[in-house]
Formats: sequence, C-alpha cells, structure tokens
Amino acid sequence: MLRRPVLPAVLLCTLLAAPAARAGLFDDGEARQQVIELKKQTEEKLDTQAKGQLELATQIMGLREELARLRGQLETLNYENEQAKKRQQDLYLDLDGRLRKLEPAAPGAATAGASEGAGAATGSATRSADPVAESKAYESALSLFKAAKYKEAASAFESFVAEHPDSDMAPNAQFWLGNSWYAQHQCKQAIDAQLVVTTRWPDSARAPDAMIAIANCQRDWGNVAAAKRTLGNIIEKYPNSQAAAQAKQRLGK
Repeated sequence: MLRRPVLPAVLLCTLLAAPAARAGLFDDGEARQQVIELKKQTEEKLDTQAKGQLELATQIMGLREELARLRGQLETLNYENEQAKKRQQDLYLDLDGRLRKLEPAAPGAATAGASEGAGAATGSATRSADPVAESKAYESALSLFKAAKYKEAASAFESFVAEHPDSDMAPNAQFWLGNSWYAQHQCKQAIDAQLVVTTRWPDSARAPDAMIAIANCQRDWGNVAAAKRTLGNIIEKYPNSQAAAQAKQRLGK
C-alpha cells in the first residue's frame, strides 16, 4: 500500500489557516479602534454635558440671587408705600381735626326757625336734632379708622352719611368712607365713594382730597393715564388747594 505524502497536507492546512489568523488579528485591531473611538466620543459627550450642567447651575444661582435682590426691593417698596399711606392718612386726620374746629356750630331748631321761616326750621331741626349724638357718631367712626378697623369704619361712615346727609361733617364722613375702602384694597368701592364727595359736595374742602384718593386708586390699578387726568383736573378746579400742590409735584410741574 502506498502512503500519501504528509508534508503537502500540513502545508495546505497552514496556508488555509494563515488568512483566518490574519483576519482575526485585523478584526481585533479594528474592534480596539472602535472601542477607542467610542470611548473618546463618550468622554466628549460627558464633558459637554458636564459643561452644560455647570453653566445651568451658574445660571440658576444667578437667577436666585436676582430673585432675592428683587424680593428685597419689593419689600422695601411695600414698606415705603405703607409708610407713605400712613403719613397721608395722618395728614388727612390732622386736617380733619382742624377743619372741624373751623366749622361753625350747627344752629338749633329755634334759631333756624326765627331766621329762615317755618319750612327752613323743620329742615334744620331734622339735620341738627341732636348735634351731640351726631358728633359722637362721627368720632366713633373716625376712631375705628384710626384703630385700623377699616371694615367697621366703612360701615360706620356709611351709616353716618345715610343718617345725617345734610350734616356739615357729611363730606368728611364720605371721604373717610372712601379711605376705609382703599385701606381694604377695594379700589372700585373707594372710587365710587370719593366720586360722591366730588359730585355732591364739589365746594367742600374734601373734594380735592377725594380726587387725590381717586388718582391713587387709578395708579394702583395701573391706569396711569387716568391718574394723570385726575391730577390735572385737581390743578384746574382747585388751583389753590394743597391737593393741587401735591398733584403738580406728581406731574412734575
């Protein structure tokens, strides 16, 4: 029996295995390169994300600082606004007391009857039937306002005007009714109340003050144009009043 040569067979196997080995070596190198590229891309993404997060954190910190600053400014403005309102109310209260001291005492029914006739006497008696009780009612309402009991004060002033519509103190009571509403941040009711002062008692010393109160409400509502018109009307209608001087100051005149 003849034996086949062994060497050619071994050589053949070697030749066949060489490309596979080379292919395996090539595949490993390519895989490593891909891993390196992937790692590089991942690091770049992470670096970008880290930078983005850092920038976001910086922006958030800046916004927080800005918010704190604005909150501080708002608190300061609110405090200054409340102090200005208090000074204005104190001024009005002082003026109210001075005006009442200058007002003449209400005549009695008998005196009115002698000077104006029976018909006028009846009207005056109705208006001044009990001037002491009338004064007490007004003082009671004003005391509620001074005590910052604005809801109760509004009710008291409203009752006073309804019960004493012809009283010398009625314009004042109506004015303080408007201020009581304003102190409760009820600008619509405040404006309505002050309009009664300006239309029913336009010659009263309270009329220009009522218009200032109306301008304040219009300003608080953000209606700057209307507030300016009201201030201009004060200057036109009551040029010699303290309210006109205040209106000129606000308008920069």
